[in-house]
Amino acid sequence: MIKIIDYKAGNAPSVMHAVNRLGIGAEFARAPQDLVGASHIILPGVGSAKATMESLRELGMLVPLQEAVLEQRTPFLGICVGMQILFEHSEEEDTPCLGWLPGRVVKFDCAKVRVPQMGWNEVRFSGGAANGHFYFVNSYYVKPARKTDLWGVTDYNGQFTAAVRRGNICATQFHIEKSGTAGLELLNTLLKGDSAC
Repeated sequence: MIKIIDYKAGNAPSVMHAVNRLGIGAEFARAPQDLVGASHIILPGVGSAKATMESLRELGMLVPLQEAVLEQRTPFLGICVGMQILFEHSEEEDTPCLGWLPGRVVKFDCAKVRVPQMGWNEVRFSGGAANGHFYFVNSYYVKPARKTDLWGVTDYNGQFTAAVRRGNICATQFHIEKSGTAGLELLNTLLKGDSAC
């Protein structure tokens, strides 16, 4: 069963709606025991890295989540802030993050672009997914330390990371659940296709 982590800084209901539209069964995970037996884990994200980390800590999810993803190798999908906290540190409120992937999260230069970036942007993938337009709402972006973790890129006054992938971990900066047909097709591929995380 797919488990969608439901915490106060997330947008789990909209992700559940997208998964259900694909005809795939899923349940909310609101406590550590809810992760037991998960076929996939999805961590949505809306808001700040700090609020997300605090919410996961309050739910007692940090250690069980790490055990499920890093030790048991459960396929994992992070969305928006759910991608950013996979890295070591976010400039947003100087927040230490999960550190599953090396790298950091930085803010767009407000002198050069409107912040937050909000709207549709073309993503170019390095493999395993079709290029397309996806929906973004973000003021910060990831700078992975390993180029091999980079899966998709887009442009906003220069190229930045739109998606990352390593082993059983996949994540998108864009809101896959709000990206129309392209988002649903990618979500379907990640959850049950040949290129599933």
